[in-house]
Amino acid sequence: MSLAGLDPSAGAGLLADIKTFEALGAYGLGVCTALTVQTDTRFLSVEWQSAGQIIAQATPLLETFPVEYCKIGIVRDAPTILEIILSVRTIQPEIRFILDPVVKASAGYTFHDTTQLSVWKQVLQQVYLLTPNYHEALLLSGEEDGHTAASALAAYAAVLLKGGHRPERQGVDSLYIGKTDIIDIPAAAETVFPKHGSGCVLSAAITAQLAAGNSLPAACIKAKLYTEKFLASHSSLLGYHIT
Repeated sequence: MSLAGLDPSAGAGLLADIKTFEALGAYGLGVCTALTVQTDTRFLSVEWQSAGQIIAQATPLLETFPVEYCKIGIVRDAPTILEIILSVRTIQPEIRFILDPVVKASAGYTFHDTTQLSVWKQVLQQVYLLTPNYHEALLLSGEEDGHTAASALAAYAAVLLKGGHRPERQGVDSLYIGKTDIIDIPAAAETVFPKHGSGCVLSAAITAQLAAGNSLPAACIKAKLYTEKFLASHSSLLGYHIT
């Protein structure tokens, strides 16, 4: 299942997640968390769905289908995310959440107020995997470098620190599991192009790979390979989902 925003360009958010699930052989259920007005280059506005509206969409699906993994994208704020997670767990207690903590759109629109960091800690305790980019990891942890930030966040959940914005290790993703295990995942593709929604695609691909029975490290490695194919699929900011 994906809980994410509706991007009319279909490059990011809910539509990108469902396309990714489908390409990787997983049937995707989709719940809309926000209605956005945007293109691949411009973010103009957002109309947030309340926790109640999101839960109302998700409830009949969760009561009908055995959902093992749920990817969460943009949601209004941390208290809303926490309310959704706790509600979902009352229906399917064993569900695992993959959280792509979108705090700022690539087009420059800031989503979350970072004064809510205390609530974020409660959210992270409910999450199986967090997939922040370098800047998101700094914001959520309050630390000043990526490694320290990811290590701090890994006290709550596994963390995949994405390499797209890492100043010291460009293109290398690092999976932090607990306090000691760090698995580096270098880039494999030689030629890729920047893409609107690349973070959404990666986290959705990890979710699909986990649903297929892969371990967390294997799911992250396979998802990165899939995302690189997506990045290489076209020179524009919008890509194609090919396996």
